[in-house]
Amino acid sequence: MGSLGETRMITESPVNLFLEELASSKPAPGGGSAAGLLGANGAALVSMVCNLTIGKKKYAAVEPQIKEINEKAVALRLRCLELIEKDIAAYTGVSAVYKMPKETEAEQAARHEAMQKALKVATMPPMHIVEACADILKLCMPVAEMGNVGAVSDAGVAALAAEAGMRAGALNVLINLGMIEDQEFVARERAHLDALMAGMSDLKEKVLAYVVSKL
Repeated sequence: MGSLGETRMITESPVNLFLEELASSKPAPGGGSAAGLLGANGAALVSMVCNLTIGKKKYAAVEPQIKEINEKAVALRLRCLELIEKDIAAYTGVSAVYKMPKETEAEQAARHEAMQKALKVATMPPMHIVEACADILKLCMPVAEMGNVGAVSDAGVAALAAEAGMRAGALNVLINLGMIEDQEFVARERAHLDALMAGMSDLKEKVLAYVVSKL
């Protein structure tokens, strides 16, 4: 199967083509894109539980809350897809810097400066993926508790996907921070990442425990 080309966003491609692109030797899409896809899957599963609940007489009392959760889940799914594209664009920029000439001291200095800027840009999409995945994970317990019990396992899978997306995004943040010399930037973004990740694994485990109790 051929390449996507320049005019088509990867998130508009068939799943098998996305995976072929991910498996290729090209630098992007890569781990950041995979993180975004995990988050999007989690959000989609939250919506699935919501849509299997809305309109059911048995769940009429919680329908307003479920609709609100679904609205958030839809927005977060679209956000993750947007961030996949942004991650590809950012890391394509890093790859372009690697191809810059480095024969002279001036060229080396220009390449170094460009790389530092590109790495900062590349840090932000996976950081935003972590943020989105955290928000998705926070929807999983309420949808598991209030949603259609016949789809409670899907709420558990949503939690697993969201937490995996968080962890995957965090790895992509950290690899970039490790190459950035601006220690103020590194410290700020690392603190933000740590704050986002705090308690999320515990939340995932609580969701899973609840889901298993209902199976």
